[in-house]
Amino acid sequence: MDIALLVPGPFDTISGGYIYDRRLVEGLRAIGHEVQVVELAGRHPLPDETATADARHALAAVPAGTRLVIDGLGLPAFAPLVEELAQRRAVGLIHHPTALEHGNPGEVRDALRAAERAIFPRMARLVATSPLTARRLAPEFEVAPERVGVVEPGTDPAPRSTGSGDGCAILALGSLIPRKGHDVLMRTLATLSDLDWRLTVAGGARDAVYAHGLQALAEELGIAQRVDFPGEVDGAVLEALWQGADVFALASHWEGYGMAVAEAMARGLPVAVTAGGALAELVPVEAGVVSPPGDHVSLGKALRRVIFDTELRAEMAEASWQAGQKLPRWEDRAAAFVAELETA
Repeated sequence: MDIALLVPGPFDTISGGYIYDRRLVEGLRAIGHEVQVVELAGRHPLPDETATADARHALAAVPAGTRLVIDGLGLPAFAPLVEELAQRRAVGLIHHPTALEHGNPGEVRDALRAAERAIFPRMARLVATSPLTARRLAPEFEVAPERVGVVEPGTDPAPRSTGSGDGCAILALGSLIPRKGHDVLMRTLATLSDLDWRLTVAGGARDAVYAHGLQALAEELGIAQRVDFPGEVDGAVLEALWQGADVFALASHWEGYGMAVAEAMARGLPVAVTAGGALAELVPVEAGVVSPPGDHVSLGKALRRVIFDTELRAEMAEASWQAGQKLPRWEDRAAAFVAELETA
């Protein structure tokens, strides 16, 4: 099968969505499919003129007969081309609808929702990365349920995290954007100053204002000496963070799946998350704690036990490890995605 993946550039961006896309491309090529990656220029997801013009150019450049797969982050730029998308039986890869991105002004959310409600029903198929996201597409975006499939992200076999051996090292992994709720996590931990914890917030500053505000917030809360912001990390640096962590925490307002949380479970880390999007469905109750999104008081009560009670933490770690070994593996994700394309 000849496949073209159209996705906003740069394709090497470090985020859960882009990692999913890259691993999918690798997997598809490994099982014999020809895959062309087309990086879309301009501003996304709320497109500017450059984005709209490049979407038109990209669509025209992909040969007829090639299966079109468009990452949901770039789909709003194709709103003027919806009839052509329908004719070419394009498939949308939906990590989560961009209209659900936390922190956008109301007019931006409204514009994105209008674009997605116009585009989503005309696609030959939408492939969501979690059952929760798939369930929301029909009632909120008027998509026929039979045209929605799910291919969850995979995990790699990984060594079990060994921990810090001293106090409680908490790792939060995710882009520095409002949706990830790093500010909520920091406000939570500021109420637990009597406990021995350290926090690492690893992720790229995709929202520079928000990222700067996080550092200012750490100073304001009096926890700056306990919080580290290493930026985007991968390779050996990321591996060292995984190995040295005792708890993984993420206070997201919304997650289409939660790849970092799945990775934490694959490494046997207890997790402390909020019930934002798919996270509550991903984490077994025995493997961690789940609190309402945006509620640092509730999260603080839950985290206090996890940090203080090392025996409880060990029990959660074992449950997390067992659950993590049952998660999908990347090696079979490409075949699952091909099955969705063949359904379209």
